[in-house]
Amino acid sequence: MLDKKKTKSDIIERIYNSTKIDLKDVRLVADLFLEEIKGALMSGKSVELRGFGTFEIRERKGRARARNPKTGETVSVKDHAVVAFRAGKELKNSVWDLSDSLSGEKKEK
Repeated sequence: MLDKKKTKSDIIERIYNSTKIDLKDVRLVADLFLEEIKGALMSGKSVELRGFGTFEIRERKGRARARNPKTGETVSVKDHAVVAFRAGKELKNSVWDLSDSLSGEKKEK
């Protein structure tokens, strides 16, 4: 599978090269976009990016007996919130098509 990750800086650079908008402006818009998503999540709202996916906060129940993987120590974990991402239909289909081309097979959707 593909093992190279793409960072925020890589994406900003790509947008800059594609649009020739000033690099500082591209960086500012990217930061504001991410802050807007974070702010919505922090206020309890989900964020839907149609065709891409939805970010939302989910409650995860705590556990009385969890294990710290570093130390092996048994610890208790309180109820807590986590960020979840649910991929949209277009993104799912694109990834499905990618897996077809990587494996050389056709799979049913």
